[in-house]
Amino acid sequence: MFQSFEVTARPEQGPPRLVALRSEMVKEGLDGFLIPRADVHQGEYVAPRDERLAWLTGFTGSAGFCAALANVAGVFVDGRYRTQVKAQVAADFTPVPWPEVSLSAWLKEQLHGGGKVGFDPWLHAAGQIASAQKDLADSGIELVRVENLVDRVWQDQPAPPMNPVKAHPIEFAGEAASSKITRLAKVLQEAGCTAAVITLPDSIMWLLNIRGSDIGYNPVAHCFAILRADGRVDLFIAKEKLTMSLGDQVSVHAPEAFLDAVAALEGNVQVDLGTLPQAIADVLADRMIDSGDPCALPKACKNDAEIAGSAEAHLRDAVAVIETLCWLDSQRPSTVKETQVVTRLEENRRKDNALQDISFDTIAGTGPNGAIMHYRVTEETDSTLEDGHILVLDSGGQYLDGTTDITRTIAIGDVGDEEKACFTRVLKGMINLSMLRWPVGLAGRDIEGVARAPLWAAGQDFNHGVGHGVGAYLSVHEGPQRLSKTSHIPLQPGMILSNEPGYYREGAFGIRIENLVAVQKAPALPGGDDERAMLNWRTLTFVPIDRRLILVDMLTRAERDWLNTYHKEVAEKLRPRLGDQAQLWLDAATAPI
Repeated sequence: MFQSFEVTARPEQGPPRLVALRSEMVKEGLDGFLIPRADVHQGEYVAPRDERLAWLTGFTGSAGFCAALANVAGVFVDGRYRTQVKAQVAADFTPVPWPEVSLSAWLKEQLHGGGKVGFDPWLHAAGQIASAQKDLADSGIELVRVENLVDRVWQDQPAPPMNPVKAHPIEFAGEAASSKITRLAKVLQEAGCTAAVITLPDSIMWLLNIRGSDIGYNPVAHCFAILRADGRVDLFIAKEKLTMSLGDQVSVHAPEAFLDAVAALEGNVQVDLGTLPQAIADVLADRMIDSGDPCALPKACKNDAEIAGSAEAHLRDAVAVIETLCWLDSQRPSTVKETQVVTRLEENRRKDNALQDISFDTIAGTGPNGAIMHYRVTEETDSTLEDGHILVLDSGGQYLDGTTDITRTIAIGDVGDEEKACFTRVLKGMINLSMLRWPVGLAGRDIEGVARAPLWAAGQDFNHGVGHGVGAYLSVHEGPQRLSKTSHIPLQPGMILSNEPGYYREGAFGIRIENLVAVQKAPALPGGDDERAMLNWRTLTFVPIDRRLILVDMLTRAERDWLNTYHKEVAEKLRPRLGDQAQLWLDAATAPI
C-alpha cells in the first residue's frame, strides 16, 4: 500500500516536547520560537525529517504554524483545519484562527512588554518575515534569527531523503529541457536580470525534465537551482540522487555550495519573496528583484502533450474509481469500513502500470468524518459506513502522464432530504462553474463565487478554495493559479485546476464534488457574436455523480442538461474500458434525469 493507516497524531506527546523546546528558548534568551510546516524549499509538502510542526504539536494538516511562547503556544490553522486541530493537539496548545488572526497581532497581544521571538531563517520566506517585521514595528517585539530549536530536542529525527532522480520522457514533457532553459533565460535577459534563484523542487523538476521521490506522493527531489541569463543552470543536489547527465547547459554541485554560489551572483537576481527562504535573502540583500519564480507560470500553462497525457491519465484513473464505486454499491450498509474503501481503490489504481504513487492520502470520510475537510482515516478513527450516511471520497493518482484528483460524495443506504438539499446546492455550484465562459484576463477571484452562489442563497458556504492548480505528473497542489478569493493570477489556456465546491456540517456530514478542468480558448458563439476573447473549461474528469443524492426539482433545465450530457460522455468514454459488472453499474449511474 502507498497509504498507511498508522496513527501519526499523538496529542499526549506534545506537552513534554513543548517543555523541552521551552528549555532551549530559555538558553537562547528567547521569549518565543516559531515552528512552521515548511522545509528549506518552502513547498507545501515536506519529508518526514521536516515534519517539525506535527512532531511538536500533533497537528498533521498541510498548512499552519506554531508560535511557542513561555506561557502559551498558539497553533495557527486556516478554515480547512478548524475541526481537525481540535482532535489533534493537547490542551497545552491553543488553536488560533488564521489568517483572520495574524501572527503579529497575536504576538502583540501576548507579549505586551515586547520580547525576542526566534525563527529559523531557512524555514521562513523572506516576504513573510518582512511583513511580520513591518507589523511589529514599535511593538518592542523582535524577530531573531537562530538555529532550529526543534531539531535540538528531536532526538530521533529522520534522516534527509536520498532517493534517486529519473528522467521525465519527452513524450510526456512535450518540450526539451534545453528549450525551456533557453526560453526562460531570454526572459531574464529582457528583464535585466543576470540570474534567477529557484528553491521550489517542482519548478526545478519541470525545468530539467526530471522527477524524484523525496516527498511522499510528490514526484520531486530536494534540490536548489540557479538559472542564468546566458542559458546555463547550476543545480545543487546530493550526488547520491543523480546518476544521469543533464546536458551541457547544466552544471551539478553539492547542496552545501548553494549559499556561497548565491552570494557570488552579480547584478539583479530574480526571486520570489513569497517562497525564498530568509537565509538566501540575507545574502542577496538589495540585488533581489521580486518578479516571482520564473518557472511558475510556464509550468502552469501545460502544453499539448501535457494536456493530452493528463486527459488519458484521467480516463484510466476513472476506471479504478468506477470499479470501486461499483463494488461499494454491491455491499450492504454497516458491512464496510473506511479503510476498506481506501484499500480497494488503491488496489484498483495499482492495476495501471503507469501508476507511480497516489497523489495524496485518500480522504474517505463517512458521516461526521466527512465534515473534516482533510480527514485521514487511521486505525483509531476507522468508521463503518452506516445506513443514512454519505461518504466523501477524495483521491488521486500520480501517473507518468498526469496527476489526478477527484472527489465524489456517495449515498450509503437511505439518505435524508436535508443532506440531499445540501448536496444539490453543491452540485449546482459545480455545474454552473463548469458551464462558465469568461473574458480573457479574469483571475480565480473573479469567478470563484459562481460555485458558491447556490450555497450563499441558502445562507451556507465552505471554508476552502473552490479550486487549486494541478501539475503534470508533479504536485497535486500547484500554483500560481487558483480558484480562490485571494487569487489574482489571470487564468490562461493550458492551466489545470480543480472545480470542487463543498459543504461541511461539523459532527454530522460533509459534501464535496470535484472534477479537474483545463482552461481553453472558448469556441465562438453561434453567429460569431463574441465581442471579446473568451475562455472556458475542458473537463478532464469523467466519473458519475451520485444521482441518488440529487433533488432534481432544485436543478434548472440548463443544469439538468449539463449533467445528462456529462453522464452521456462518461458512459461513452468509460464503458469500453470496464468489466461486465461495472458496465451495468455505469449504465444505471449515468441514466438521464
